[in-house]
Amino acid sequence: MTFNMRATLLFAFVAVLFVLEGTTTVWIFSGSWNTSLGILNMALISAIMALGVNLQWGFAGLFNVGIMGFVALGGLATVLVSMPPSPGGFAAGGLGIISGLLMGAATLFVAIYAYGHMPKGRTRTLAMLAILIVGFFVYRAIFDPAVAAVEAITPASTGNLGGLNFGDPATYKERGWVTLLSWPVGGILAAGAAWIVGKAALGLRSDYLAIATMGVAEICVAILKNEDWLSRGVKNIIGIPRPVPYEVDLQNTPSFVERAASFGLDPTTASTIYVKLLYGVLFAAVLLFILWLAERALKSPWGRMMRAIRDNEVAAEAMGKDVTRRHLQIFILGSAVCGIAGAMMTTIDSQLTPGTYQPLRFTFLIWVMVILGGSGNNFGSVLGAFLVWWLWVQVEPMGLWLSDTLTAGLADDNWFRIRMQDAAAHMRLFTMGLLLLVVLRFSPRGLIPEK
Repeated sequence: MTFNMRATLLFAFVAVLFVLEGTTTVWIFSGSWNTSLGILNMALISAIMALGVNLQWGFAGLFNVGIMGFVALGGLATVLVSMPPSPGGFAAGGLGIISGLLMGAATLFVAIYAYGHMPKGRTRTLAMLAILIVGFFVYRAIFDPAVAAVEAITPASTGNLGGLNFGDPATYKERGWVTLLSWPVGGILAAGAAWIVGKAALGLRSDYLAIATMGVAEICVAILKNEDWLSRGVKNIIGIPRPVPYEVDLQNTPSFVERAASFGLDPTTASTIYVKLLYGVLFAAVLLFILWLAERALKSPWGRMMRAIRDNEVAAEAMGKDVTRRHLQIFILGSAVCGIAGAMMTTIDSQLTPGTYQPLRFTFLIWVMVILGGSGNNFGSVLGAFLVWWLWVQVEPMGLWLSDTLTAGLADDNWFRIRMQDAAAHMRLFTMGLLLLVVLRFSPRGLIPEK
C-alpha cells in the first residue's frame, strides 16, 4: 500500500466514524448530528493544538509539556478582547494595576541590567538583592490597593477589569465579531509567554525543558485561578459573545423555522445543528490555513534546517546554524498555535473556567494525538487529533455497552454488575494507554509517519 493511499484510507475511516455517529443508532452510535458535530468541532480545535505541538516536537525535537498554560492564555485573550469593560473597574484601580505591573517589570529589568554590567562579586550580589527587595515592596504598595479596589466592585457579577469590547455594555453580545479578533490575540499572548520561557529554558537539556514548561503552565493556570481582577478566578466568566447566531434567536426567526420544517427538523434541533455547522466552518478554515502554512514551512529550506537541527544539533551548529535561536523561533510559533486553539475553545464554550484546565486534557491527550498520528507529519497530527478525540468521547458509552453485555444475565443489584458499570467511567484512561502501547508496538512512527 502506498503512503498516500494509506493516509487517504485512514482519513476516510475517521470520516465514516463521524457519519455513523450522526446517522446510526447501532452499538455506541447515537444517531444524532448534534452529537457528531459537537465531537467534530472539539476535534478541529484539538487538531490545531496537535499541529502546534508537532511544530515543536516533530520539526525541532522540543519536548514541551506546558501546552495547558499556552491554551489557558488563549482563553484569557478571549475575555480581554471580547468582554465589555466592567462598570467602574478601571476608574477604581486600573491605573494602579498597570502602574504596579510596570513597576514589577522595571524592577526585573534593572536587576538583570545590574547583573550584566556590574563586576562579579559581593557588591553585585548586594546590589541585586537591594533592587529586588525595594522594587518588590514598592510594587506591592502600588498593586495591592488597586487590586482590592477593583475586586470590591460587585464581586458577585464582575470584580474584574473586564475587556476591550467598547460600546453599550447592554448590547455587547451583539458585537460577537469582536471575538474573532481574540483568536490572533490569543496566539500573541501565548507567543509572548513562550518567548519568556524560551529565553530562560531553551538552553536546558530536553528533560529539564519539560520540567520548566510544565512549571510555567501551572503558573499560568494559577494566575487565572487567583487573580480575580484579571479573570474572576474560580468564579468564572460567562456570557462571552459568540461570532455565530444564538439558538434562541434562530428559533424566533420565522424564515429559519420554515426552512427547518422543510428538512423535517424541529426549530430546536435545527438551530443547534446550524450553530455547530457555523462553528465547524470557522474552525475548519483556521485549521486548513495553519495546516497549509505548516506544510509550506516543512518543505521549505527553513523546515529542512529545523529537521537537520532536530536530528543532529552538533552537526547543524558546525554548519553555522544558531541552534538556540532557531529553537526559540519554533517554540514561539508552536505555542502561538496552541494559544489560538485555546481562544477558539473558550469561544465555543462562551465561558472561561480556569478550574477546567487540566494537564490530562490539554497536555497528555494532545501528546497522544501527535504520537499516534505520526510526529513530524502534519497530516498525521490532524488524523491523530480526530481519532483520539472521537475515542475520548465515545469510550465511556462503549464501556457501558461492554459492561451491560458481559453482565446481561445478572440481576441489577448484583455486585459484579454494579462494579462493571462503575468502572466504565475509567475506560477512557485505560483505552488511551492501551491504544498508545499498541501503536508504539506495531507502528512506532505513528499511523502516518514522517516521510
